[in-house]
Amino acid sequence: MIKLQNVSFHYKNTDAFGKQQRTRGVDELSLIIQKGEFVVLAGDSGCGKTTVTRLINGLVPHYYEGELTGSATVCGLDVASSGIGDLSPHVGSVFQNPRSQFFNVDTTSELAFASENLCVEPKEIHRSIRRVAEEMKLENLMDRSIFALSGGEKQKIACASVAVAEPEIMVLDEPSSNLDEAGVEELRRVLALWKNKGRTIVVAEHRLYYLADLADRLILLKDGRIAEAFDASAVAAMTEADTASRGLRALRKVPLTEPGQQSGRPDEDALICRDFDFHYKHSENGIYFAEKQFRRGAVTAIVGHNGAGKSTFARVLCGLEKRAKGTVQFDGRDWPVKKRPALCYMIMQDVNHQLFTDSVLEEVMLSMPVTIPEAHRREQALTVLDKLDLLPLKDIHPMALSGGQKQRVAIASGVVSENPILLFDEPTSGLDLKHMRQVADLFRLLKEEGRTVLVITHDTELVHEIADGVVSFS
Repeated sequence: MIKLQNVSFHYKNTDAFGKQQRTRGVDELSLIIQKGEFVVLAGDSGCGKTTVTRLINGLVPHYYEGELTGSATVCGLDVASSGIGDLSPHVGSVFQNPRSQFFNVDTTSELAFASENLCVEPKEIHRSIRRVAEEMKLENLMDRSIFALSGGEKQKIACASVAVAEPEIMVLDEPSSNLDEAGVEELRRVLALWKNKGRTIVVAEHRLYYLADLADRLILLKDGRIAEAFDASAVAAMTEADTASRGLRALRKVPLTEPGQQSGRPDEDALICRDFDFHYKHSENGIYFAEKQFRRGAVTAIVGHNGAGKSTFARVLCGLEKRAKGTVQFDGRDWPVKKRPALCYMIMQDVNHQLFTDSVLEEVMLSMPVTIPEAHRREQALTVLDKLDLLPLKDIHPMALSGGQKQRVAIASGVVSENPILLFDEPTSGLDLKHMRQVADLFRLLKEEGRTVLVITHDTELVHEIADGVVSFS
C-alpha cells in the first residue's frame, strides 16, 4: 500500500540574507505500511513526521521544493513521477492547520469540494455528505460560514471533507491540536470507524492518549530516521517512564483538575473583567458573562469546549473587537478599549497571522520596545530563542518552519514583550513533550517576573504542569 525505501528529502529554503539552505526532512528512511494498517508517527518537533505524510500525499516533492532520493510508492504509484492529481483519489489529507485546505466559504460546499473535483455524481455527493454528517455528528455545522467556526470546529470539517471522498488512505497531521476533550473523543470514534472500514490510516501526532488502543504500530522518529517501532502489544505495555524517557506525551489520559476562581474579596490589583458582551454579526457565537477574575502574577488556564468563546474573550480583552461591551480593571485602574493593546499581548491560535518578518530573530525583536538599545534587544531575543531550541533557526524565514517551531517563535515574541498581561491561545498545539515543558518553564519565569499569564488550552498535560488556577467557559 505505502512503501518508502531509503528515502531522503531536504527542503530548499533561504535565510534572512537570501542564502540558500537545505533543511532536513527525512534521511535514509524506509517504511512499509500495509493495507488497512493504523500507524502513528511520533517524535520531537522537526523529526520528520510531517515530511512522511507529505511523501504519502505527494506534497513532497511536487509542492514543497527540495532534493528527493530513494523510492516512494503509494497504491502502486511512484510518488516522484505521478503527481498530486494522480495520488489524490487514493489519499485524503487533514493538515495541522485546517484553514490551509479550505476552498469554500460554507461548510456544506467544503464537504462536497473534493468529490466534485473527482467528478462524482451530484446525487452520490449529497448521499455521502448526509452519511458523513450523521456518522461524525456534524448536523449542527452544516450550511455554516467557515469563518464563523472555532478552530476545533474547522478541524472537524476538514476531517469530514476527507471522509466524503472515501479515499483508501487517510493521512492526518496533528488532528487533535485544536480540539477539546469531547472533540478528541469524537475524533477517536471517527478514526475507529475508518479503521473498521478497512482504511489505511497514518497519523502524525504528539497527543497520543486517544490513539493508544487504535494504533497497530507506533513509529518513533528522530532526526529524520526511524528510531524505534512498537506494535500494538508493546504500546499497551509501555509505562509512563517508558514514554517520558523517549520524549513522548502520555499514553493515558491526564485528568483536568479545576481549582476554579478564588473566592472572597477580589484583590485590587487583579485582572477583573466585568459585563463582557459581544456577538459576531449574523451569528449566535459570542460571549456574555457578568464577571471573571484572574490573579496577578499567576498562570491561569482558560478551558471549555470548542466554540465556548475562549478565543473571543481574548480578542475582547485585548481590545480587538471595537463593538464589544464590558470593562477591564487591572492594577487598580480601568483600561478602556483603546488602551488595552498596551496592557495585553496575545499569541494567537493560528500563529501564521502574526509572523511578519524575514527571520526568526527579527520576528522576536519586533515585539520588543524600540526604546531599548538594539544590542540589548538582540541579546535578549537570542537568550529566549536559546531557551526554546530555536537559536539554530534564527536566520530562517518564520514561514519556512514547522508548525511547532512557528508556535515557539510566537511564544518567544510574547515573552520578550513588556506587556503585563500575556494571553496564549493553544500555545502547545504541535509541541512535543520536551518543548511543552520548555514553554511551561517560560511561563514560570514570567510568573516570577510578576506577569499575569492567561493560557487558553485543551492540553490537560500543560494544565497539570503549570496552572495556578483554572477558569472555565461554557
